[in-house]
Amino acid sequence: MRTTKRATRTGIGATGTTGARLLATLAFLFTLFATATPPAQASPSSPDTQAAYLAEQLRTEPVYVTDQLPREIPKSTTPAFATLAKRTGVPTYVLVLPGEAAAGEALLGTVHDRLGEDGLYVLIDDSSVTDATAYGVTAPADDAVTVAQYELPFDAGPLRSFERFVDVITEGGEKAAACAKAAREKYDADGEPADMYIGPSDRDNQSFLTGMAITGIPLAMLLLIPYVRRWWRRRPGAPVSLNKPRTHRRWHRRLLPAAALATAAALAATAPHVFDQTTSSASPRPRAIDLNARLDRVAEGLSLDPIYQDPESPRALDKTRLAQLRSRIARFESSTGGGPVFMALVPQLYEDESGSDEDYFAYAVHDKLGKDGVYIVADPLDGYIHTFTYGLDLDSYGPFYDLPESVTYGDEKSDQADDHLLGERLTTLMTALDKTERTDTTATTDTPTAPDPDDAYPFTDPITEDDLNPLFYGDFWPGLIIGALAAGALFALVAAALGIARKSLLRRNPEPLQASDLPTKSPAMPTTTYLRDTARAELQSMARDFGTGEKADTRARNRYDATLLLAQQGENVDGLPPSTLTAVIILARATRAALAGDDSTLCCGVNPLHGSAKTSRHVRTSSVESRRRMLPVCEVCLDDPHKIPARLLKLPPNGRPYYEDELLSEAPKGFTKLARKVREAVHVP
Repeated sequence: MRTTKRATRTGIGATGTTGARLLATLAFLFTLFATATPPAQASPSSPDTQAAYLAEQLRTEPVYVTDQLPREIPKSTTPAFATLAKRTGVPTYVLVLPGEAAAGEALLGTVHDRLGEDGLYVLIDDSSVTDATAYGVTAPADDAVTVAQYELPFDAGPLRSFERFVDVITEGGEKAAACAKAAREKYDADGEPADMYIGPSDRDNQSFLTGMAITGIPLAMLLLIPYVRRWWRRRPGAPVSLNKPRTHRRWHRRLLPAAALATAAALAATAPHVFDQTTSSASPRPRAIDLNARLDRVAEGLSLDPIYQDPESPRALDKTRLAQLRSRIARFESSTGGGPVFMALVPQLYEDESGSDEDYFAYAVHDKLGKDGVYIVADPLDGYIHTFTYGLDLDSYGPFYDLPESVTYGDEKSDQADDHLLGERLTTLMTALDKTERTDTTATTDTPTAPDPDDAYPFTDPITEDDLNPLFYGDFWPGLIIGALAAGALFALVAAALGIARKSLLRRNPEPLQASDLPTKSPAMPTTTYLRDTARAELQSMARDFGTGEKADTRARNRYDATLLLAQQGENVDGLPPSTLTAVIILARATRAALAGDDSTLCCGVNPLHGSAKTSRHVRTSSVESRRRMLPVCEVCLDDPHKIPARLLKLPPNGRPYYEDELLSEAPKGFTKLARKVREAVHVP
């Protein structure tokens, strides 16, 4: 923290004999050059004229905001800075300048010496508070600068940075030191704080993501929920539902589309509140007066003197060089085919009204000044020189239009010089201009193209350049398509995963045997466990095939109802006796056959587990008895009647023939009679 007042430096404002002599000398030199050159603007004699100019501005108002950064910090924000400055509790002088033009602490010291007033001096560039020094007052300037630079992200903006700076100043020395220490410890280790604003590419990503969500999530719901629900209900080993499906309950078919539509609407309504950013920068919108302030200043200066040096920047031309260049300009203007030359030594910044485009700047100054001639734009900060011609008859192939890069952009020697050797290079440029031949064809620099021919400069749109596109714009529309494709891809992945899971479950819970395999793979003396597992599998397959019953005919529906009547006799399939389990298997298979279009009405009378019968025959069912019975037989039993006794179905636990059971006695007579017997057994009409 600096609280000592610097010694006052001798400058233009010095009084006494030295000042009088200096003024007399200046008056003599002005009179001398006035006979050879047009009237010129006053030029300070000391190297620190930038500080003198800024001190004079602060003498009028304690807050000075440059007019060279209207895109980032318009001059019209001066009252906002002034309001914050009053909160510090000490006299506060604020300079808002381009970062490249300010020498930091050294500039503040020189400005303080020029102004001669104690107080808190603050320097702010286009992004944040950069330096602050207290002269003759007590204020934790260094700690406040540290907090403002560490705690806020780079894109917070100079106004918010100054606000945080003022907050720390008002907290006093101890709290300010603690805040600065905490800020250094946190962000030295964790890096910079997160940005406060997003850019155009971030908004494109948000639009794309919103589009994907609006179509992808609802479509995924429509595809996946019914599929997963059906898979879960029909998965191998799933518990068998013993309740008859209610075919009239169709509300769930309408509920899912309604839920998907509501989800899409909710996403569309919520997204603008989640992605609520509207601008990519903290900079306020500039007004027309902000965008034209510097152009008016430069045009006014050039109307008085053909050479205009930006007073906010370090001076690149001393008095001697100025006099030489003015003389060269006057000589060219009076030469045959010559004309006015206007030199503007003004920084070209991305944040200025022209967006660092010298073409636009020169065109705008020419338009405001209203005079044809040669316009030279020299940047005192980076040393670049650009030339433009309006309404003069000059050979476009002459030396003036073929300048070496050492003149236009400088070389290693000029890069190392503080003034970029602009004086020497501008003199070389004037020599090339003098050597350029005059022609009958007017040479005019192409007019920059504005977005609208009726628009005034600036030619880009600094008012809306930081505005983000609407959320439902641009990449939002491709996002809708990609969302639908993503939903399809997700469905495919889920289906593949469930397919793999189904195969795994099938190894533990195999699917029912195919109809062609039943006669050869069905046992003649099954165990209760076999009947229970087979009944469970057949019930699951029947429920899956039957679905809601919309495609079932009367025959399939009757068999289905009878099967459920049997299955519902116990709390679950595990509690049913072997005869009932056998009847469940027979009727479940008959239901599936009817749903598949099989018009068979009889099952194999030798072993009903063999499936449908092909025909009826008198067969021997016992190897010790000669008695024959008329039974429907399947194709396998018909082809090998000698094995029928061994194939006869015998129920556990005592191995008696199945047809001796009261319920199964009707099985050889057909599925219809078996179903009727089931209704009688459960007392259902």
